[in-house]
Amino acid sequence: VQLQASGGGLVQAGGSLRLSCAASERTFGRYAVGWFRQAPGKEREFVATITWLDNRKYYTDSVKGRFTISKDSAKNTVYLQMNSLKPEDTGVYYCAASSRYITSTLGLPDVYDYWGQGTQVTVSS
Repeated sequence: VQLQASGGGLVQAGGSLRLSCAASERTFGRYAVGWFRQAPGKEREFVATITWLDNRKYYTDSVKGRFTISKDSAKNTVYLQMNSLKPEDTGVYYCAASSRYITSTLGLPDVYDYWGQGTQVTVSS
């Protein structure tokens, strides 16, 4: 599975961006697709994920109420709508897919087998 992330950019604090993660083939049926981010000098951290079959959504606490993850089954694409962006949201955002998760592991990078190339999000103050 190849994942293509896009939609990053430079935005002022309070602004919005929408990230997209498109799969190269129609294989999301039994996957969870998530977003992670990595700021300079920091470890990669979980942002949000969605389970394709039953549409469960999970977010890290710092983005709840500001970010929304969604999917378009016809396009085999996952979106991350990011509103009210803050400078601390700055980083490289990666999408990833996992077919071997259980609910308690959805926030762990190690359970995601496939990763996109990353897209830079920069929020200026």
